[in-house]
Amino acid sequence: MRAAVTAGRAGRRGARRLVHCLALLISLSCAAPAFAAAQAQGGEPPRFARLAGGEPPRFARLAGGEARLYRLGGGGESAPAPLPAGLRTPLGSVWKLFVYSYLVGRDQRTEDYTCRGGDPEEVYCCTAGQGIDREHALVRSCGRYFEPRRLGLSGADWRRFWQDAGAPAWLQDMQAMRPEHAVPVAELLAALHAVPPAAQQAASATLVSVLTVGRGEGTLADYGSLLRAKTWTMPDPARPGASIGGAAGWLADGSPAWLGGQGASASVLRRAAPLLRPLLAAVPVPDDGACVLVDLFERYPLRDVRGADGKAAPAGPLDGSFRAEFANGNSARVASRGELSLLRPAGAAPRVVGRFGLNDYVARVVEREGDTAEPEAARALAVAARSYLVQQAAREQGCFRIADSSRTQRVLPRPAGAAARRAADQTDALVLSGVAVRYHHDAGGQGRMAWTEARRAAAQGQAFDAILARWWPQATLTSFQSPVAGDCLAVAGARQWLAQRAPQWQRRLGAEPGFEAPPLPAVCEVREGRPYADARRNRLYIHRLASEDDRIALAHEYLHLAFARHPRGQDESFVESLARRLVRTEDPS
Repeated sequence: MRAAVTAGRAGRRGARRLVHCLALLISLSCAAPAFAAAQAQGGEPPRFARLAGGEPPRFARLAGGEARLYRLGGGGESAPAPLPAGLRTPLGSVWKLFVYSYLVGRDQRTEDYTCRGGDPEEVYCCTAGQGIDREHALVRSCGRYFEPRRLGLSGADWRRFWQDAGAPAWLQDMQAMRPEHAVPVAELLAALHAVPPAAQQAASATLVSVLTVGRGEGTLADYGSLLRAKTWTMPDPARPGASIGGAAGWLADGSPAWLGGQGASASVLRRAAPLLRPLLAAVPVPDDGACVLVDLFERYPLRDVRGADGKAAPAGPLDGSFRAEFANGNSARVASRGELSLLRPAGAAPRVVGRFGLNDYVARVVEREGDTAEPEAARALAVAARSYLVQQAAREQGCFRIADSSRTQRVLPRPAGAAARRAADQTDALVLSGVAVRYHHDAGGQGRMAWTEARRAAAQGQAFDAILARWWPQATLTSFQSPVAGDCLAVAGARQWLAQRAPQWQRRLGAEPGFEAPPLPAVCEVREGRPYADARRNRLYIHRLASEDDRIALAHEYLHLAFARHPRGQDESFVESLARRLVRTEDPS
C-alpha cells in the first residue's frame, strides 16, 4: 500500500492563544452593558441565561421539520424533547455567519479587511498591515470584516434576500445583526434552515476548520467533521464576570443545530464533545456532490466477467454478484448495485469502471488498503485516502478520475462494510493539506505513515487526529472544499503575463458559445498535485511560469474560468486544444 497525500501547518502558536484570551476578556467586558440593556428592553432575560451553575450544555437540532432539545448528561444524551418556545439565545458571533451567507448567496465579491493596529477587535483578524479574507474571517470570528457598513450592504437588498429565503422576521432586519440581539433558539434554527443551499454548503465547508484550527481545536476526535458551526461567546447577565457560549450551524446531513452552555465557546465545545458523540454517530451522512470514476483492476488485464450462473455478463451496469477472471488465471469476487459498469470494447479486453460517491470511494479504499479493527486508525486512513484522491486524481466531467492500482490506491470491487463507511462518514470532507506525505503498510518513516503502527497507536488509545499528527505534526486538517487551508502564494510574473494577454483572448473568444470573460484572477502556486481553477474564489493554481508548457497550463486553467457556466468548460480536450492555440499564436516568447 503506497500513496502520496497532503498535509499542512500546525495549529496556532501559544502566543496567539494568549492574545486571543486577552481579547476575549476585553470583548466580554465591553459587551456586557449592551447585552444587559438589550435584555432590559426585551423583558425577562433568556431562560438560557438562568441555567443553574454546573448544568451541562444544551443541544438543539431541527430535523424532519421538528425542533428538538437534548440535555446532555454524564451518561450520554438524554431522550430528546420538544424545543421550548421560551428558550432564547444571544446571537453572539453567529450574526457573522448570516452576513457571510448573504454575501455568498448573492455571489457578492468583497475586499479583504486590512488591519491598521490599535483596535482590540483586530486581534481576531490579523496583525497591523496584514489582511484577512472572508473565509479566514469567518473561522477566526473577525467582526470587523463583516460589518455591514464596511461592506456597503443595502438594508433593502438584505430584507429582500431573506424574505425570499423565508427567514424569520428578525433576520430580515439588518440592524439585528448585533451580538447582543437575543432570539428564540427555535427561530435561530429556522433562520439557519433558510440559508440558501449554495451558501450553506460554502459556509459548512469553511466551518469545518473551526474544529481543526479555530475555537473548537482539540475536539475533532469526538466531533469528527460532523459539526460545522460558528462559535459564539457572550457575557452571562445572570452571573457578572462569567460568560455563556456555544456554537450554531449545521450537522453533516444539513440539519440546523445549536449548542449552548456556561463558559466561553471553546469550553462548551470541549464539555459537550464526548456527550454529543453518541448522537452524532447516528446522523446520516449523505455523499456530497463529488463523484469518483475508478478504472478497476488497472494493472491486471481481465479475461472475462461472469455472473452467478457462470455466463458472461453483458456490457453495461452490473447489478448483483459476479466473478472477474483475469488473464493470469486468478479471479476476484465483484458485487455491484449499478455503480460498476462492464465495458466490452471491440478487439480489446473487457474493462470495469466504477462511479462512486466520495465517501463510498474512501470506505472502499479503507477496507481494501487497511481494515476496521481499530476504528481510529481506520479514520486516519480515511483522511489519507481522501487527501490522495483530491490532490492526485485527474478531473473528468466534473468527477475525480483515478485508477485502482498499487501505484495509487486499491479499491474494493464491492460495497464496503458498515465500519469502513463510518470511518469515511465521520471524517467527511477532511483532508490534510500543505505538505506531500506518504503511507505504507508497514514501512514507516519521516513523513510516511505505517499502517501497522497506526493500528498500534489506536489500540493504545490515540484518536485519529493524534495518529495523523504523529507523522505530520505540521499538518492542517480541513475540508477539501474549503479555501482556509492556506493563503495564495503568488506565482512570480504570472498575473502580469495574464493581464497582458487576457484582453486579446477576450476579443478573440467573444463569439465562442459559453465564453464569459472573468475578472482578472489571482494566480497562486499549487502546493501539490495538478494545476486547477477555483471559480468561487476567482483563483488559478499553477506550479510556475518558466516555460511554454507552464504558459499553456495557465491559459488552460483561465479557460476553465471563462467557460465555467458552460459544458465546454468540462471538456478537457477542447480546453487544452484552445489553450495551446492561444499561447502559440499570441505569445512571441
